Amino acid sequence: MKYRVVFRERSNQEGEQAGNPATILATELDDETVLDAVFVGRNAPDAQHSSEVLEEDDDFLSLTTEVWEYDVADGKDEDFKNALRNSAVVLEFEPLEDSGEIGLT
Repeated sequence: MKYRVVFRERSNQEGEQAGNPATILATELDDETVLDAVFVGRNAPDAQHSSEVLEEDDDFLSLTTEVWEYDVADGKDEDFKNALRNSAVVLEFEPLEDSGEIGLT
């Protein structure tokens, strides 16, 4: 089964990724659960200005999202979904209907 996962992510003052939420999820899973993971995209933080530096007053706007698609091994769906729910960095997830959708949407 394939899943699209939206992670919560923090950005540093330059608007660059301050952590790797996919790595946090990986620590919750055994090596046989995920067959493939594809990075889909990342949104720029709302606080990003034309100066490309986040201002002190904009720190609360440094949250953004990152989207990944995962191919999960047969019989490991519940383990995967439990890890998503317990990760503290996953905002939402959904199963993908067609196995050909991974990385294409």
